[in-house]
Amino acid sequence: MNEKSRSGPRSLAESMRQPRHAQHGTARRAFLGCCGAAAAGLFTSLGGFSGRAHAAAPWATECRPALPPAAAELLQRAWQGLAAGDLWDTHCHLLGNGDSGSGCYLHPSLTSGFDVVERARRRVILNAACVDPDGASVDEAYLRRLRELAEGFPAGARWLLFAFEQAHDDAGAVQPERTTVHVPDRYAARVAATTPARFAWVASIHPYRPDALAALQQARRDGAVAVKWLPSSMNIDLRDPRSLAFGEAASALGLPLIVHCGEEKAVPGAKREDLVNPLHARALLERGVRVIVAHCASLGHAADLDRSSAPSVPAFDLFARLMDERAFEGRLFGDISAVFQRNRQPAVWQALLERSHQGRWHGRLLHGSDYPLPGLKWLTSLPRLRAAGLLAEADEAPLVELREHNPLLFDLALKRCLRRGEARLGAEVFATRRHFVGAP
Repeated sequence: MNEKSRSGPRSLAESMRQPRHAQHGTARRAFLGCCGAAAAGLFTSLGGFSGRAHAAAPWATECRPALPPAAAELLQRAWQGLAAGDLWDTHCHLLGNGDSGSGCYLHPSLTSGFDVVERARRRVILNAACVDPDGASVDEAYLRRLRELAEGFPAGARWLLFAFEQAHDDAGAVQPERTTVHVPDRYAARVAATTPARFAWVASIHPYRPDALAALQQARRDGAVAVKWLPSSMNIDLRDPRSLAFGEAASALGLPLIVHCGEEKAVPGAKREDLVNPLHARALLERGVRVIVAHCASLGHAADLDRSSAPSVPAFDLFARLMDERAFEGRLFGDISAVFQRNRQPAVWQALLERSHQGRWHGRLLHGSDYPLPGLKWLTSLPRLRAAGLLAEADEAPLVELREHNPLLFDLALKRCLRRGEARLGAEVFATRRHFVGAP
């Protein structure tokens, strides 16, 4: 994340800086690292690159099937105070290329042509899911791996599978040429219906579509529990009258909006980075819409629209400002997927632990994994979390073992291990089912 230098008091997210990545020892490793860093992941910033899902490299996912005995005690502690039936992972991606008839779509630049960054992006994310990009079926392999990982959890734990809408222009016309990834609602609904004990689904409907409200009604009838928007990729202005009308209609149906705010480089799509400002959500909140801000807007900068000079400030600070407004209690929430990755600032980590422990943020942070990203073992730096004073040294080795065997269990256990003094992520952060009223 590039940051501009500025004078004056430092903001919450600027109080601590991220160290530079270490230089690779060989030209090939340098090339691969540059590819991965440029690719910036698929859903958040990434760094690294692998050729095949089972590549024997220090940064590649191991994809081991069995759970190591050394992690048993750690997992026992992680589950203390948690009820599996209340644990719904609120941020889980579906992905595919349509080879099974799913209707999923990847922009051609991800699979062909001369754009090495885009092709690296695809291989990196498939590596995280232990999917061979050149295998018989990407669609089926992705689902098979996700189901295997889910079975490592006690009965009752579920994952909210995201559909992902295409980019649309301001008139509401589909723009496939500006769409990086597309996962149709019907596919997400079908996958959830085939394994209802483990999966529910989240619709993704562009509010500028002429049939947006009808599609919303249909999604609710088909069992959707929320709606997902990524404004910069899809070209959605949260302040647009059509977005506000859609939000009110979703609220009337009991469906919250899960909205990405903060920097988004991984799914460029429409490239409207001006549309991911957390303050844009205020218009929806003022109309009573429930909004879950993905990743707590923990990456990048945005214009401070509440100030006349509109300076650029950390997006997390703007999210925090909204969270501290009493009027939005019960309406505004944040999911903590990806927030403890190495590309976030320690000040953000510390603030989330402290503010979830007490005050107005208590009960308003929701667990999410951002699967498949937990499968990228170099994306979460345990030494950096330990250096920030948030992770006990004794927990690091069993977490490393757990990550190689089940990255979803690793993600849960890591968040349960983090501490700052007495502050921690309490059981209420993981009791997410209650936030989806009327969910099946």
